[in-house]
Amino acid sequence: MLENVEPLRVFHYFENICAIPHGSENTDGISEFCVNFAREHGLEYKKDALNNVIIRKAATAGYENHPTVILQGHLDMVCEKTADCDIDFKKDGLRLVLTGEMLSADGTTLGADDGIAVAMILAVLEDETAAHPPLEALFTTDEETGMYGAEGVDVSVLSGSTLINLDSGEEGVLTVGCAGGAKADFKMPIELCENTAPCVKITVSGLLGGHSGIDINKGRLNADTLMGRLLSGLNSEFRIVSLCGGFKDNVIPNACECVIATNSEIGDYLAGFAKSNVPDSDKGLKITAEKAEKADKCLNDKSTAEVVNFLSGFKSGVEAMSQSMPGLVESSQNLGIANISGGYFNAVMSVRSSVKPEKQRLLDGIRELAAHYGAELNIHGDYPAWEYRENSRLRDKMTEVYGKMYGKKPTVETVHAGLECGLLGEKIAGFDAVSLGPDMWDIHTANEHLSVSSTKRVYEFLRNVLKEL
Repeated sequence: MLENVEPLRVFHYFENICAIPHGSENTDGISEFCVNFAREHGLEYKKDALNNVIIRKAATAGYENHPTVILQGHLDMVCEKTADCDIDFKKDGLRLVLTGEMLSADGTTLGADDGIAVAMILAVLEDETAAHPPLEALFTTDEETGMYGAEGVDVSVLSGSTLINLDSGEEGVLTVGCAGGAKADFKMPIELCENTAPCVKITVSGLLGGHSGIDINKGRLNADTLMGRLLSGLNSEFRIVSLCGGFKDNVIPNACECVIATNSEIGDYLAGFAKSNVPDSDKGLKITAEKAEKADKCLNDKSTAEVVNFLSGFKSGVEAMSQSMPGLVESSQNLGIANISGGYFNAVMSVRSSVKPEKQRLLDGIRELAAHYGAELNIHGDYPAWEYRENSRLRDKMTEVYGKMYGKKPTVETVHAGLECGLLGEKIAGFDAVSLGPDMWDIHTANEHLSVSSTKRVYEFLRNVLKEL
């Protein structure tokens, strides 16, 4: 459906990518797609055991002695969908929707984060009219679940130290630094008892959710912690039967379901709670209660109280704002997953900070919580912050090219979101990087959409930058 959308080859490859299931930890297909591209175009390539792919292309005439440039993006996408969407992310492609100049997917994330980067890089590699230095395309995997591809990739096979990352989502912004982060898996044993009370399923839904880095300072409600507050204010006697909220640590959950066993009528309380907890950021909030099938077992009083206390007490959101850069979040944490399964209450949290000691402090706080509740804790996917570089030939050249094209300077900033540049910068000597990308909105949600015209401009900018390097 995108055959007539400019730039033609970028959207040709993006449409092909969207037809391939490529959620995190399901990258065999898209990795092989990149390998086949290299073979078809006679380009040297290397694929590793993590499905990372490196493709090399020689410089065009006159650029043979210019420094090699690495073009980098990640192959995996966040797989989120609406409750009524029938797509199976393991085997189905996306259903693209083009409305005017906005591209989205029907009922799911679009995966422009970071499929549009992969598409632009492939289009550059294919283009025999583009002028450029020696190129090394680096496609990494499982960025969204912990940057495991970037962590494990062997960079000794790369000759370049100048890197253009294409994992940003705002045109006219050159990103030159980002927060570090980690994931914390919390696993608390629960105790069950016999249940004699009828059951009610409480559903919190209609929230915006969003990216746990980019959207964390927008005041959006977290469905899991909201469910905790709701339950903690329930004066009636109850016990938890089941709980499920959120599926990704780096996504602010937009829905949560909890089945409770209770002999009390709770409809009036829920209506009042919903009315008093609707901020401007989440006017779509819905809280419903419906009769659920009676359960033979439920959590006992102690385990119910512990789950409620954890959910209601965990501070999910901004922890501190930057003192040196007004408006920038310095530290945050997000409760992205909360559920009861296999005899445990499970929670997964994403921690971010541009200040290493602050990241450690937040992780230490979660360790204290785990000790308090007698829970197992596994901290992994730890990645460093990407620190601002005082002198950057790449940043200066990109700023110059942008000025020539648009008659103004781009915005140069650091972001609270995580980028693979931090990990790669620790591995590559003389590392000099900038991240950019076209306008996209509501990434990591089923409302994700991408500007076609912005994609065209950013692709043209990328080509011009390569011509000047």
